[in-house]
Amino acid sequence: MNTFQQLGLEEHLLQAINDLGFETPSEVQQKAIPTLLSDENDLVALAQTGTGKTAAFGFPMLQKIDVNSRTTQGLILSPTRELCLQITNELKLYGKYCKGLNVTAIYGGASITEQAKNVKRGAQIIVATPGRMKDMISRRLVDISKIDYAVLDEADEMLNMGFFEDIKAILSHTPQEKSTWLFSATMPKEVSIIAKKFMANPTEITVGSKNTGSKNVSHEYYLVGSRDRYAALKRLADAHPHIFSVIFCRTKRDTQKVAEKLIEDGYSAGALHGDLSQNQRDLVMKSFRNKQIQMLVATDVAARGIDVDDITHVINYQLPDEIETYTHRSGRTGRAGKTGVSMVIITKSEQRKIKTIEKIIQKSFVKKDVPDGMEICEVQLKALAHKIHDTEINHEIDPYLDEINLLFEDSSKEELIKKFFSVEFTRFFNYYKKAKNLNSPSGNDSFSDEKKDDQSARFFINIGKKDGYDWMSMKDFLRDALGLGQDDVFKVDVKDSYSFFNTETVHMPKVLEFFSDFKQNGRYINVEITEKKERRGNRRFGGQKGGRSRRKDGFRSEGRGNRKDRRKDNGGRSPRRSSDFKPQGSSSSRPRRNRRK
Repeated sequence: MNTFQQLGLEEHLLQAINDLGFETPSEVQQKAIPTLLSDENDLVALAQTGTGKTAAFGFPMLQKIDVNSRTTQGLILSPTRELCLQITNELKLYGKYCKGLNVTAIYGGASITEQAKNVKRGAQIIVATPGRMKDMISRRLVDISKIDYAVLDEADEMLNMGFFEDIKAILSHTPQEKSTWLFSATMPKEVSIIAKKFMANPTEITVGSKNTGSKNVSHEYYLVGSRDRYAALKRLADAHPHIFSVIFCRTKRDTQKVAEKLIEDGYSAGALHGDLSQNQRDLVMKSFRNKQIQMLVATDVAARGIDVDDITHVINYQLPDEIETYTHRSGRTGRAGKTGVSMVIITKSEQRKIKTIEKIIQKSFVKKDVPDGMEICEVQLKALAHKIHDTEINHEIDPYLDEINLLFEDSSKEELIKKFFSVEFTRFFNYYKKAKNLNSPSGNDSFSDEKKDDQSARFFINIGKKDGYDWMSMKDFLRDALGLGQDDVFKVDVKDSYSFFNTETVHMPKVLEFFSDFKQNGRYINVEITEKKERRGNRRFGGQKGGRSRRKDGFRSEGRGNRKDRRKDNGGRSPRRSSDFKPQGSSSSRPRRNRRK
């Protein structure tokens, strides 16, 4: 079936499809829509993110509900607020010619009273996150006892986030005879359990193979030293001048930290994580959709609401703890028939994870080198040349041309071109001419933490959390007090009344001399060299504190503690670009150095 007309949709839905510019249904839409329209069976649909799953269940639901009734007939559960709002907006567009249609979003971070009012006005379809939905049911603010259709969208992610009990509680308030449609990118054990528990002989459709990655996405990895991860990220960005990407970190803190460093270094970046308010998240997503932000740094949970078709790259700044999560990450690019690239920045100890992911997604990774400085200079120069060549002339500059021509009357065309392009080339050349090689040699452990430890000194200092320090402020204090560079203080570990930190051994005399007679608020600050201790085996991949286990491939097994942690998360100009072409020597025209906190 190559057209939407062949799927059995009614005229008013086809009219909306035409308005939206949809031409050919995706594979999951071709398989799901006729199945859902023809019978009332349960359905399990396995398809990658970005394959058009919302339309696959949205159009059949809109065709089957009675818009003249004020009774809630359809319930759609999604893992995050962003995805909840996205589905709601899409359903409203699909049903723009359904007179009387009311689709209501229910999610945390917004007024529960206002949401309850919208439901009471007669919401035929409710799109909700599990936590807020369960809350509204317990307060008797919503009635789903008469629904005909229940959709579990991104089911694997909802269960991975620890919503199994919430989903059970919600579905217990729905009628037994309803139709349940489950859509998921992967089919882990938990999704199979919920399908068996809440569905009766479901029809199963699969787009591609189970758990595999999108065919439109290529996969690359870059092997670097553990302390060169951020420098590698910047080079990958500089090597792709037109990058429009999502950068994934494991934790909210790392997400915010990386985003702040990118902004500080002049990149167009933003952060998206669970500690942001709903208004902040909305503003970040609006800027990203409008391409005012080119590099969005996000946690896995927050990124579930990202549905942008033009993302060119996904960059795994850190690999996820669960293998299946990689499939969701890479699915952010290569959407709507376009191609995309998923990049992974890893250290030597993480290489075995690549092999494990390859088995899951049934695709091979290509090992690539982090670009060197001259490669980046060449790429940036060519990109600028194409940009200038394709720029339309603004004739508002005509009154100033005589003065400009007078200035360059002694310059030949060749000399003028060289001068013009040297502005950009020199900026990058000066920045990268002394840059080191970031690529970690395979089989050489000179980049490992153990080797770096042998070249550094670890210190004890008698101030800590009780004195108002965390690891960031402690690092800033030491760096500023000692007059050291951005990367010269590392491995800062702050305890209640004392802390530890490392510097390179060359700085050891300077540290000891500075703190030999140093007072802060009338109190002597003592610093001593600590003895290096061997790492405990359970602090490597062989084990973790707190009872969390790691598999042989380095990925964390899915424990309840992880799900709880993940559930909590639910809820300047680039140095490589210079649009104003300021002359060499202007501070704003030079790439700023990597200023790590």
